[in-house]
Amino acid sequence: MPKFAYVATTADGSVTSGVHRAGTLAEARLALLERQLWVTQLAPRKGMTQIDLTPARIKRVDLMHLSRQLGAFIRAGIPILDAIGTLAEESDKAAVRNVMTAIGDDLRAGSTLADAVDRHPHDFPTFYRGILRSAELTGRLDVVLDQLSTYLERDLEARRKVKSALTYPAIVAAMSAVTVVILSVFVLPKFEDFFASLDAELPWTTRALLGTTRFMGQWWWLIVSILVGTVLTLFVMARTRWGRKRWHQLLLAIPVIGGTLRYALIERFTRILASMVGAGVPLPEAMRVSTESLNNRVFEEKLGEARTEMIRGAGLAAPILRTGLFPGVASQMIRVGEDTGTLDGQLEVAAAFYERELDYKIKKVTTIIEPVVVTVMGGIVGFVAVALVSAMYDIFRTAHLS
Repeated sequence: MPKFAYVATTADGSVTSGVHRAGTLAEARLALLERQLWVTQLAPRKGMTQIDLTPARIKRVDLMHLSRQLGAFIRAGIPILDAIGTLAEESDKAAVRNVMTAIGDDLRAGSTLADAVDRHPHDFPTFYRGILRSAELTGRLDVVLDQLSTYLERDLEARRKVKSALTYPAIVAAMSAVTVVILSVFVLPKFEDFFASLDAELPWTTRALLGTTRFMGQWWWLIVSILVGTVLTLFVMARTRWGRKRWHQLLLAIPVIGGTLRYALIERFTRILASMVGAGVPLPEAMRVSTESLNNRVFEEKLGEARTEMIRGAGLAAPILRTGLFPGVASQMIRVGEDTGTLDGQLEVAAAFYERELDYKIKKVTTIIEPVVVTVMGGIVGFVAVALVSAMYDIFRTAHLS
């Protein structure tokens, strides 16, 4: 009988995995459901030389399209079970098919959509699940799914802009590193042997260059060890609360880059908070989820304090301003929203404003980083060229005078 490897959520919310024997995939899923195991991933078990179960997850771009399509189906009056079944059948992504099939099984077993989605925390972000639960209670599921799709689209676009801005400098920096390694390992040692055979007095630039390459050639293992040790130390520190906070503080303190990162976090916070408030999520819960989605310890701690003040009756605008992380204009927009009862609308305005500001800052960072990287690379190559040419010139001049 075939074996099926599975990952499932138990009744108490914990995740378990294993192998189940069944005649078909559907029989395996049904048997696991009878054991009160809500399947998140199920696939035929592969051979010993293959991976038993691939931990495929729904990507953000697939989640964006999925939300938009599901909202359109519901708005057209199609039953949600039929809509989810259609999405599972028509998707060309294994992760989408598995998750949609599992959600459909949970719905048939009597779960609500929010509960079914909650069993897939790796595929659906926390804010997504929180908004979906509120939307299901208020009966605005199609509208909220469209809002979630729009937010995910904007978030993906912001990520693409940041990646695009960093791609060229990263390529140039990598080429610079490769150039230095090639010169140090293959080219310059040949020149050193040549100069040594002439027994000539070399300029200081040439001596400095050859001394550097000699050191790198002899102590390369020490350099590599230090680099690996530094990376491992930073990685371990980043896994601790203290280390993550110090790292995030450092990132926010970097000139130009820190300001861009801060605006990106503000844009995300206001956008998610606007979506959750608009969906009817209570403000304290919306604040908690929006803060956790930032993945930045500095913002998480400061906004956690602001949330505590808000619960005690201080409102939202004043505590947000006291964090010192948000510009005054953000606090003013939030205050207008509180006073007029249009907090979700004002948060959307703030998000759109900081989205434009983020675009400007990304362009500014790109404008600064590109010439800096090119200048550094040109300086390295230029120094090597000057060191070699000046040495050759001195040798030929000495030979001519003699």
